[in-house]
Amino acid sequence: PAVTSPCKILKCNSEFWAATSGSHHLGAEEAPEFCTALRAYAHCTRRTARTCRGDLAYHSAVHGIDDLMVQHNCSKDGPTSQPRLRTLPPGDSQERSDSPEICHYEKSFHKHSAAPNYTHCGLFGDPHLRTFTDTFQTCKVQGAWPLIDNNYLNVQVTNTPVLPGSSATATSKLTIIFKSFQECVDQKVYQAEMDELPAAFADGSKNGGDKHGANSLKITEKVSGQHIEIQAKYIGTTIVVRQVGRYLTFAVRMPEEVVNAVEDRDSQGLYLCLRGCPLNQQIDFQTIRSAQATEGRARRKGPSLPAPPEAFTYETATAKCREKLPVEDLYFQSCVFDLLTTGDVNFMLAAYYAFEDVKMLHSNKDKLHLYERTRDLTPGNTAPTGTHPTLWVALLCLCWLCLL
Repeated sequence: PAVTSPCKILKCNSEFWAATSGSHHLGAEEAPEFCTALRAYAHCTRRTARTCRGDLAYHSAVHGIDDLMVQHNCSKDGPTSQPRLRTLPPGDSQERSDSPEICHYEKSFHKHSAAPNYTHCGLFGDPHLRTFTDTFQTCKVQGAWPLIDNNYLNVQVTNTPVLPGSSATATSKLTIIFKSFQECVDQKVYQAEMDELPAAFADGSKNGGDKHGANSLKITEKVSGQHIEIQAKYIGTTIVVRQVGRYLTFAVRMPEEVVNAVEDRDSQGLYLCLRGCPLNQQIDFQTIRSAQATEGRARRKGPSLPAPPEAFTYETATAKCREKLPVEDLYFQSCVFDLLTTGDVNFMLAAYYAFEDVKMLHSNKDKLHLYERTRDLTPGNTAPTGTHPTLWVALLCLCWLCLL
């Protein structure tokens, strides 16, 4: 079964940040509420102390709580409920008008040139990868793999088996490191795991830190525990992370200039969003799908075999996927593939949301749908969709005879 860390310090961090959002603007009369939230934070860390013994984020949080207790003259004894404190006024939540120009990608890097070209990469399901060059792959990539690694940020995913003994894997952990950048942002780390999608960075903050352009990096929670969005304006990048069922999906919109900003170009071979999965990690999606369709037809003709309640046939899988994905592109086909290999209907939703993210993030609306570029079998038909080579030979011979 998929393994996830029992340490829940990220949850403690995000709960404290949610309770104290805007606390740096609070007056003295609201200090008791801050202390209440701080005691709740301390109580949360104590509950997870045994499982977080070797976790650096946990130890950092414990020391930070002690410092805040002293700074705000908070007593360790008292109520620990978490009242929601006053949120920031709308004007304060925006990027400061005096923020350095270098902290806004489009204003700084392209002031006197054409608008930048944006690219998209996404990872979802069992897992399926859409690269920055719009190549679509289905991969194994079990364990930890670098998804993005350039001069500005690093993204690593961990994929674990969906079922014991199965080759089907899905993303169970995601780590994003935003590297310190000039006067804009401090280094920030975002971590998400199965059943743990924080709305804050690992240190509890929601922006780029104490630098002048800190708000050029921000986290927004769209749906609690299910959907977060990270805006990194200083590099013109938008990242969407979702939890669908138990597993995570990832999508990013990034300028080509940032995509290719790598000091050692030889190391880009490990950069999955740019180079794709290694050949020995790729799954022949088309062959397996054709076999699934053939097996489904054979099952109809032969004696019916009992199946577990969660199992899908090829026909029921295609019908289910068509509910959310009416166009039979590669997102639809990946949905069918995942339902047949996992039996988990949440993988249909993962494919659906992955395509929704493409619609939001991809700059070329003519390339939203991807289709197989090689010969494939259509459901219920053994003939290839393309013209058969023998037909081309016959046509060539006919033309030759006409010339004679």
